[in-house]
Amino acid sequence: DNWAFLYAQRLALKQELPLHVCFCLVPKFLDATIRHYGFMLKGLQEVAKECTELNIPFHLLLGYAKDVLPTFVVEHGVGGLVTDFCPLHLPRQWVEDVRERLPEDVPFAQVDAHNIVPCWVTSPKQEYSARTIRGKIHAQLPEFLTEFPPIIRHPYPPSCPAEPIAWEACYSSLQVDRTVEEVEWATPGTAAGLAVLQSFIAERLKSFGSHRNDPNKAALSNLSPWFHFGQVSTQRAILEVQKHRGKYKESVDAFVEEAVVRRELAENFCYYNENYNSVQGAYNWAQTTLKLHAKDKRPFLYELQELEQGTTHDPLWNAAQLQMVQDGKMHGFLRMYWAKKILEWTRSPEEALRFAIYLNDRYELDGRDPNGYVGKLQDGGTGWRVFDGQGCGCLWSICGIHDQGWAERAIFGKIRYMNYAGCKRKFDVGQFERRYAP
Repeated sequence: DNWAFLYAQRLALKQELPLHVCFCLVPKFLDATIRHYGFMLKGLQEVAKECTELNIPFHLLLGYAKDVLPTFVVEHGVGGLVTDFCPLHLPRQWVEDVRERLPEDVPFAQVDAHNIVPCWVTSPKQEYSARTIRGKIHAQLPEFLTEFPPIIRHPYPPSCPAEPIAWEACYSSLQVDRTVEEVEWATPGTAAGLAVLQSFIAERLKSFGSHRNDPNKAALSNLSPWFHFGQVSTQRAILEVQKHRGKYKESVDAFVEEAVVRRELAENFCYYNENYNSVQGAYNWAQTTLKLHAKDKRPFLYELQELEQGTTHDPLWNAAQLQMVQDGKMHGFLRMYWAKKILEWTRSPEEALRFAIYLNDRYELDGRDPNGYVGKLQDGGTGWRVFDGQGCGCLWSICGIHDQGWAERAIFGKIRYMNYAGCKRKFDVGQFERRYAP
């Protein structure tokens, strides 16, 4: 279910050439820990096995792509290179670095394999909100939301096989924090991810439309870790979920809105806005209002360590933080509350954003993702609609991205406000607090 892989195989078949798959394992990436690397590497072991069965050698190259890939291309006489797409700064820089170092006669193509409508096809500019992007995406879905053609067993074998991969040595080569442990509830890999998709359809999809705002109810898909690491395609999830539209129309429509429109809106923002992870990326009205209230007296001030350990005065916030630390996933509704309280309890919007991104990227299995920076949740008039796919965006919560100005108040200015009493009206707060009590 990967359009970059499918395109690469089509090129190889046309030229009657072998096909190689390379993964460049970098020793560290942003605030990723062994929790993230472990999930990724176990998923890659499944990919390597599948490639072998398809007569396609899988190479795990240790180091940054710019240092290891051009050499590989020359040594193996590679005739063309295909890569996938990520709108974040660092992966884009990796692609640029490789492009500069490739032999001039080797064509290099990029395929947006994880959005349903390719990011640059959806829109040539930063979209203001879901309202402005929704029609553009839906207009393109008939062309792009199609069944995947199969990858076939590759008929042209390589002249030399891939070197065996010492997976344990790969683990020990990583320069990452090993104190944030891997989680037990999420088994890495495509097979496990597809099983979660099937259990969502069978057990939870019927409640998604009505109960996805309630952190105590099992209504979410829980697919975000597999989406984030490319182990399950969002497109596959949509194709499977849509088969049940006749039975669960409200839930299916809501899932499509969140997993396609909202998710791809976040990709659009990160692709077209250089400052997607800072206050400078916010709209002018939001920057103005935050600056105006930056010196407002805060009711509480917490250091990063106190937030990380979940030792604030607020038992709901602590429970949400501890859910994230323990499970690598926080319920989408609580992510909004969690980020907004960080704005309220830190010295400045800049510090709030820095703390929120650090905690999100360190503990969330789906951290370091466009949705973690700007993913927006929808207020449909009938209450919050929460996408459990990938995080409530820190910039949405703290800087009002893809939102509107609200009634002015201390600290927040015109940024949408949330409080404990509001959460109590939405769900049984005590039940959730007891579940994750320190």
